Amino acid sequence: MTDSATQAEVLQLRTQLREWNYRYYVLDDPSVPDAEYDRYLRQLQGFEEQFPELVTEDSPTQRVGSKPLSQFSQVTHEVPMLSLDNAFDATELVDFDRRLRGRLGEPDLAIEYSCEPKLDGIAVSLLYRDGILERGATRGDGTTGEDITQNVRTIPSIPLQLRGDGYPQILEVRGEIYMPLAGFDQLNRRALEKGEKVFVNPRNAAAGSLRQLDSRITAQRPLEMCCYSVGLVQGGQLPPEHAAVLDCLHRWGLRINAESQVVTGVEACEQYYESLAERRDSLPYDIDGIVYKVNRLDQQSRLGFVSRAPRWAIARKFPAQEEMTQLLDVEFQVGRTGAITPVARLEPVFVGGVTVSNATLHNADEIERLGLRVGDFVVVRRAGDVIPKVVSVVLDKRPGNSRAVEFPSHCPVCNSATEREPDEAVIRCMGGLVCAAQQKAAIKHFASRRAMDIDGLGDKLVEQMVDEGLLENVASLYSLHKDQLMALERMGEKSADNLLAALAASKDTSLPRFIFALGIREVGEATALNLARHFGSWPELVAASEESLLDVDDVGPVVADHLRQFFDSTSGMAVAEALREAGVRWPDIEIAAESVLPLSGQTWVVTGKLELMGRNEAKAALQTLGAKVAGSVSAKTHCVVAGPGAGSKLAKAQDLAVEVIDEITFVALLEQHGEKK
Repeated sequence: MTDSATQAEVLQLRTQLREWNYRYYVLDDPSVPDAEYDRYLRQLQGFEEQFPELVTEDSPTQRVGSKPLSQFSQVTHEVPMLSLDNAFDATELVDFDRRLRGRLGEPDLAIEYSCEPKLDGIAVSLLYRDGILERGATRGDGTTGEDITQNVRTIPSIPLQLRGDGYPQILEVRGEIYMPLAGFDQLNRRALEKGEKVFVNPRNAAAGSLRQLDSRITAQRPLEMCCYSVGLVQGGQLPPEHAAVLDCLHRWGLRINAESQVVTGVEACEQYYESLAERRDSLPYDIDGIVYKVNRLDQQSRLGFVSRAPRWAIARKFPAQEEMTQLLDVEFQVGRTGAITPVARLEPVFVGGVTVSNATLHNADEIERLGLRVGDFVVVRRAGDVIPKVVSVVLDKRPGNSRAVEFPSHCPVCNSATEREPDEAVIRCMGGLVCAAQQKAAIKHFASRRAMDIDGLGDKLVEQMVDEGLLENVASLYSLHKDQLMALERMGEKSADNLLAALAASKDTSLPRFIFALGIREVGEATALNLARHFGSWPELVAASEESLLDVDDVGPVVADHLRQFFDSTSGMAVAEALREAGVRWPDIEIAAESVLPLSGQTWVVTGKLELMGRNEAKAALQTLGAKVAGSVSAKTHCVVAGPGAGSKLAKAQDLAVEVIDEITFVALLEQHGEKK
């Protein structure tokens, strides 16, 4: 038997762990380090091992079952889980609103709607009895689902015991279990490292995780749940508005979507759709549309249901991000580092709001993983501005005349030999600057906005000048003459003058931009900035040993090796010196201790669209001043720079009382510290 002091300590540990769990997984506001949470959890585990009679089903230690199931049992939903009708454009949404006003007998009524992102996940039901999680089930056919209680218990954002008080004796919570994009990418990276099959998309990954008979496997998957409604409610009363019900669920410890919003009238619904569609690709999870629900529950009751869907709700769908089409051929492109990339030539298909005819295939390993053959029917995915990619092969539709994809043994541009290093997935052309494709790609990169920012030097003009023999490398740009330019097709005197002026202006640059512009393998903008801040000058950087390079933030053995290869290369350094002789110049950077930089020790977040500078430029300026730039807002965030279109990050900053400034104030701050656009 245990004494009252032990029981009280166990209760205190459980209460504290639940509170920390709620702050971490539901509020996205961790209040203690992971190590502290782990210490409390180990203490609780120790007590429960010593006193098994103290173990309860809602204890934080009881999330993962010890024995796999042999099969899932069936669950009958006391209140059916209905599907939703769809609206595919604004006209259909207006018709939906008109029908509702007619059924309510108030044709001039401006209906209040709850607008919520439609998460692309798996619909589930959670049954709480007296605040304790009793059962989790899939939607199934709406009437009968599968009992997945062991698996939902492993999801940290699902409380095993509700917080606070006031909840009904029996409460069925409904929501979507999904996999955030960052977790999905990490899961697939781990699978590739182990030589295992990867998931096609986050929804498939979430579904596969919930179908595991062994909850220990589910526990390793980065799943979350977001609530969107309730089903069976007994022994208690809920508020009379849908949005207020969601607020109650949030107060009781369940996650709801921060993007949800109550609006009045169908025009406001359309504005919400446009706003979220614009920010869709910056969200940390996949959504495939918006769900509109009449907010007042009494109006929902009057409107009722039709067939298997409520009359008072509708889903406004976004353009599809996945479609099926046929692979017509595979061609090969050569990049600035010689990497030969296979590109799928597709039967054109409308996906993600645009017509797609090409998609990346990455490398030979990816083609092998997909089991891809020319002629196959494939699933193509496109999300916003992301390059379309082939994600799977539809084997059931494989034609009899399909053929294997063969990688070239020689460069398709310069016919130089190709090689594949043992530890790399990429096949490379070994032609170097002999290869016109590598010349063109290197010059395009050098002239890009984030590098030397040479206005007017577009891709087609670069290709034309390389083909005409005017350019051998990036240093050749500064030897161009007006008569050479005017001899080019569609190049008049004014255009030639403008380009020469842009080239002259680009000579005044910064050390980070110069390092990035050289196109050294694996050296991106952030790494170039860290190198410049660490060494201060070009000669110091060039003379740095591999060991010294490893002291720089964001530089590992691979990057250090690429840097030393470039600095030890006669051809690479000849180009760099030719650029300096041509007049490319920059001020050295005074190396300051991190502690004396103006924003040292501060964490900033940049969100929304910045109109005076790009977000990458803003982040680089903050890093130069010593700030850490994070991708999410927490209680530790010092300040948020919010441009137009800022969404959930802005809302969370306001909730946490984090300082928020607009772009004008931000630019003034940069100028105050000597960092200008």
